Amino acid sequence: MYRNDTVYYPQDEMTTFLLPVTSGCSYNKCVFCSMYKDDKYGEVPFSDIEMQLVNGYTYTEKVFLTGADPISIGFDKMKRLLDMIHQHLPYCACVASYASIKNISKYSVEELSILHDAGLRLLYIGFETGRDDILKLMNKSHTVNEAVKQAKKLNESKIPFDSIIMYGIAGEGESVDNAVATSKMINQFMTNRVITMNLTVSHGAELENMIKRGDFISPNRTERLVEIRTLLENLEPKQPMIFDTTHPTNIIKIKGTLPQDKKRLIDKVTNLIKVL
Repeated sequence: MYRNDTVYYPQDEMTTFLLPVTSGCSYNKCVFCSMYKDDKYGEVPFSDIEMQLVNGYTYTEKVFLTGADPISIGFDKMKRLLDMIHQHLPYCACVASYASIKNISKYSVEELSILHDAGLRLLYIGFETGRDDILKLMNKSHTVNEAVKQAKKLNESKIPFDSIIMYGIAGEGESVDNAVATSKMINQFMTNRVITMNLTVSHGAELENMIKRGDFISPNRTERLVEIRTLLENLEPKQPMIFDTTHPTNIIKIKGTLPQDKKRLIDKVTNLIKVL
């Protein structure tokens, strides 16, 4: 099953030890995503996971759990997994993973704190947008209030996370409002980094059909850049936070720490808008 799956991981994890935990996606209903459409969800057997770890490099310092959302396996299995990693890779100081708001909600603060102490030190979470109507349109499995609640839960449990948001997702004419709403959401919790992704229409995704029917109109390049700038203008982090548009989908590649680099980043976006 999982041995033939395409493996997806954040660009910062390119050199990280990749450990298969799940196959496919436990939700698999987001209209903009086609990555797991043909993959049946399943869990990698612990015997296979342990075989990977037994053959791993003893001095491995970081492990990335692969699958759309490995924490979908639940607390007991996650704790067993983290203990197994520590047993075979004793120098591993950070286990990272993708995670969804939907599955984070199944964990208590106490459980998350235990997982943090056992080595879970970074989550990549798809928040996408701060507007409930757009979350519903894209068939995401959470609301804005739920997203904020789970983010604050992670803050309380001390598990760091990166927030993935998508510009262009609100459609033509909605970008500024979407940026304001998304920044308002993010300002309510502490996140290590905001990672932006440019909405891309994947072949086979339901969004492709929505566009053909005229149910969704993608914003143009200029409007998308204005959305990035508006997001930057409205973000007010409670502690230093990285703003990162270096993902390959982005139409501009900038990176800096807010609030100190805010003006520099805004100026770069503005300069590109001027030459379009």
